[in-house]
Amino acid sequence: MADQRSVDVGEVRLACRTSGPPDAPPLVLLHALGEDATDWEAVLPALARSRRAYALDLRGHGRSDWPGDYSLELMQADVLGFLDALGLGPVDLIGHSMGGVVAYLLAADHPRRVGRLVLEDVPVPRPRKPTTPVRPDGALTFDWEVVPAVRRQIDRPDPRWLERLGRITAETLVLAGGPRSHVPQDGVAELARRVARGRLVTIPVGHLIHHAAPEAFTEAVSAFLAADGAAPGRR
Repeated sequence: MADQRSVDVGEVRLACRTSGPPDAPPLVLLHALGEDATDWEAVLPALARSRRAYALDLRGHGRSDWPGDYSLELMQADVLGFLDALGLGPVDLIGHSMGGVVAYLLAADHPRRVGRLVLEDVPVPRPRKPTTPVRPDGALTFDWEVVPAVRRQIDRPDPRWLERLGRITAETLVLAGGPRSHVPQDGVAELARRVARGRLVTIPVGHLIHHAAPEAFTEAVSAFLAADGAAPGRR
């Protein structure tokens, strides 16, 4: 069973679900836009068998603070603050969609803090046609103000982000959702190519790989995390 805790990281307090042996290597999981740590429930028990897993609620989501000030860079700084507060590093890092962008920014800017990196159906940072998101009715488990702030950055990413992918030194597994995903798959493949030690694996179930195919997801991720560090192949 996962334990719930909160950690102060400067101006915000981040909530975290922790599971797995306390002395096992650390694994940090970062959710997609509009989700929270509970999004990993289908795969967390399997991943936590051999890892001390920390599933975060990023700022503006779930039980973490909703400060009203949002950007992917602020989320990156929050995660780094979380690692510092707990004295963690290097860690293995998994990010889905938005959480994957936060993860690769962290891995690029602080390569010594990330041992292995898993990016689940993450878009390459290239401009895309903006759309206007519509707020769902009723109460939300996240601050709606996160959505326009993050969507602006993903629609028109900082051009330096593309260059920074080449600074990632971690062994990296890029999981693609295949043709059923709304994320352009040529961009996911480009992301894998731009990371020096990247490997692309397609699990063709759509954007929500860890929900649609939890066993395939955990099998691929667990094998990758347990690998001996040999140069990865591509497929």
